[in-house]
Amino acid sequence: MQLQAAGLTKRYGTRTALDAVDLTLEPGVFGLLGPNGAGKSTLMSILATHVAPTAGSLAIGDHRVFEGQRPGPGLEGARRLIGYLPQKFTIMGFSSVRRNVEVAAWAQGVDAAEVPAAADRALARVGLSDRATSRARSLSGGMRQRLGIACALAHDPQVVLLDEPTAALDPVQRAGLRDDLAELGRDRIVVVTTHIVEDIAHIAQRAVVMGHGSFRFDGTVADLADLGGGDVVSPLEAGYRAVLADPVPAA
Repeated sequence: MQLQAAGLTKRYGTRTALDAVDLTLEPGVFGLLGPNGAGKSTLMSILATHVAPTAGSLAIGDHRVFEGQRPGPGLEGARRLIGYLPQKFTIMGFSSVRRNVEVAAWAQGVDAAEVPAAADRALARVGLSDRATSRARSLSGGMRQRLGIACALAHDPQVVLLDEPTAALDPVQRAGLRDDLAELGRDRIVVVTTHIVEDIAHIAQRAVVMGHGSFRFDGTVADLADLGGGDVVSPLEAGYRAVLADPVPAA
């Protein structure tokens, strides 16, 4: 499985939110870093097929997804391969936690007979099995975030796109999620956006720092840390800041 994007551009009027981005991804965890407004969510929305680019192309596996603004012949096939958690998502508050995940699985094409088992697997992965029969509206902010992740994983996607997935999670939950993401990345493409560099410090094989709609850095986490010096996580933070402070994109 491979995801290939070439020249992805998104303009809103005179504002360029994404500027000719090239990207090739294979199974593993890919960290997408950058401050608010850098273009991370715009890129994720295009990769998730929710928004068409102004220019450029996108292919996932053998599926041609976008060719400029036009949908490609593989759009619907690609959507079945994608699990997406946007920054803002809605839940069915009066329904049970399990029912929310079952609906997500069904909407993504899971066979009706397999939906209950798929929902239970997704809930177990995010540690919500004991809340399966609770109403979703009773969940705390962190638990709602975990429910959103379960919904994104319910159909066992090959491409997992998580936009700020650690928001509202406490440190223990964040550590557990990082372990889950590392496991997912063994055989599928996992893209995680965050502005918290520790989220990807020990699990991402590759990191990109975005700024003003373009890639300012694209390389390994170790290479990013080397830009900052020091040791353990602090150099990664320093490298991230160094990239954003440099007016010239890093080679």
